[in-house]
Amino acid sequence: MTGSREFFYRRLHSLLGVIPVGLFLIVHLTVNHFATAGEGSFNKAVGFMEHLPFLHFLEIVLIFLPLLYHAIYGLYIAFIAKNNVKQFGYFRNWMFLIQRVTGVITLIFVAWHVWETRIAYALGTPLDFHMMENILSSPFMFWFYIIGVICTIFHFSNGLWSFCVSWGLTVSPRSQVITTYVTIVIFVLLSIIGVQALVAFV
Repeated sequence: MTGSREFFYRRLHSLLGVIPVGLFLIVHLTVNHFATAGEGSFNKAVGFMEHLPFLHFLEIVLIFLPLLYHAIYGLYIAFIAKNNVKQFGYFRNWMFLIQRVTGVITLIFVAWHVWETRIAYALGTPLDFHMMENILSSPFMFWFYIIGVICTIFHFSNGLWSFCVSWGLTVSPRSQVITTYVTIVIFVLLSIIGVQALVAFV
């Protein structure tokens, strides 16, 4: 019975990391990328998102609760995981280790980002181009965001590979190799989008 629960928890953790959390990441990166077209374009995109119907309900049910579960159970997995990189230097073993490390970094980054933006907005600070411009005006915060965004994107992209294996979408070794290349391309493309957006704010 315990094994069945563990299997269910891990499958749920994997699913929520892609749907809806991963989808929200893509939407968030897309909205931020409007900054490359200028302040007005970014503010218009943010304004559209802020006026979605049932926004607070959607944020709680589709973002915060799934993210909270994924983060808490992910920490549990990270700290009980038995990494064997030193004994077996295979590519997937390294990806397993980096996935855990980036998961912890992502959690720290996301928590800080939510505090600096969403909580600040709830307390009365306008959520606009100038908010991000002020945050990223510090070289330390700029590089903190660069590292945080890249780690977050890696964690999502590599997590897609694990998701496909966990849910039986890629069973054969060949399909898993193909998925590896696909997720690498996803990582590179999303990283370019994320970094371009951050640079646009400075």
